[in-house]
Amino acid sequence: MGSSNRSSDEGRAPLARHGALRTRHPLTTLVAMLGVALGVVVVSVTGLAAFNLWDATHTVTANAVVLDEDTPVPPSLGAIEGGVNILMVGTDSCEGENAQLSTACQAGDTEGERNDVTMLVHISDEPRRVTVVSFPRDMLVPIPSCEKPDGSGSVSAMSSQMINSSYWYGGLGCTVDTVEALIGDESFNIDFAAAIRWAGVINMSDAIGGVDVCVAGDIKDSHTGLDLSAGQHTLVGVEALQFLRVRHGIGDGSDLGRISNQQQFMSSMVRKLQSDSVLANPATLLNLATTAINQVQQGQLVLSSGLTNPTLMAQIAMAVKDVPYEDIVFVQYPTGYAGGDGAERVVPVKDAAKVLFDALKANQPLTLTGEASQGFGVEVTGEAAQTVTPDPAATADAGATPATGETPAAGAPAAEAPTAEARVELPSDIAGQTAKDITCTRPEG
Repeated sequence: MGSSNRSSDEGRAPLARHGALRTRHPLTTLVAMLGVALGVVVVSVTGLAAFNLWDATHTVTANAVVLDEDTPVPPSLGAIEGGVNILMVGTDSCEGENAQLSTACQAGDTEGERNDVTMLVHISDEPRRVTVVSFPRDMLVPIPSCEKPDGSGSVSAMSSQMINSSYWYGGLGCTVDTVEALIGDESFNIDFAAAIRWAGVINMSDAIGGVDVCVAGDIKDSHTGLDLSAGQHTLVGVEALQFLRVRHGIGDGSDLGRISNQQQFMSSMVRKLQSDSVLANPATLLNLATTAINQVQQGQLVLSSGLTNPTLMAQIAMAVKDVPYEDIVFVQYPTGYAGGDGAERVVPVKDAAKVLFDALKANQPLTLTGEASQGFGVEVTGEAAQTVTPDPAATADAGATPATGETPAAGAPAAEAPTAEARVELPSDIAGQTAKDITCTRPEG
């Protein structure tokens, strides 16, 4: 678990874990990270713009958030060894150009900056699997003692606050500590963290060329300005941000419905990033890398210091780019409604969460048994096809028939069929979907 004794140092030196951060938004942070990683690979191979890349990396590092245990990275461009946990945070900043993207900001009724989107990305060791856990913004959790973002002291520990207030109290480091404390397992640490603001989301969605989404009926929401007709849409720019933020116009109007809507966006985005049209296009990858670095320089994206290492970014990208769709799982941290005066708030269901995190620690494949959305935000409409190229060595080890079509010698023992790894069935109160599931957003009502 991370320590809460971290100090702040603005600007020139790396910011401490609880220092005053510059901020962020939802899972396009993952796009940014992968974009920089893959772009760095392209630049490394071609040898182009070496000095510019070094200069941009230096700027990113100077504005990074330092976590307690940033692991040294070996000078290899192979996939990262072992598993890794990355916390992705999106905030509701009203600073600068972000103010024009929110009616609440324009009305002047938003104080502070909160982590309205909080996601833990877990990338396992071999065999590679990716699990993204979304933490509802309205979930009531204990918040540990955190240093104030301005370095003027610390905030006392609190027994029950909405998780999205952790960023307001102590910045990105405080959100990291809060999530670690909620998981409650000292062996399950968060290695890296990142956060992005609304304007950063817009710029990254433009760089990736848009994300395809489906809506089951017309959606019109005055809170975000989203206006979509039923059917398929490719979202870019402001419209992509509106889709990620929409809550009142979909499902039951809750944050739980919004989470599943974001998961539809992420799932589609992952499929696009894994497709040949993106990963095989050096120009697209370099554009993503350049855009992500620009977002850091403009104060729209903040990375923990480890993520500013181009080699590490490349290693992470290489580890996840070929993961099968069924092993890329998006889940909501399990919750139940608080009831009483906090009827709209939710509380953790820790028994169900323990099943999830125990399976992640053991690197066991997951099977979802619950609904795609606790807030009726999406419905499953089909499955995405994916062609996975088998590892020849693994095929041979499994005793499969040789690719040459040769038959085993007479008297040779029959090859044993590969044994499927036992999957862990998650409790039904854990909602979510895999990247293989094609989902469609349901209008409110």
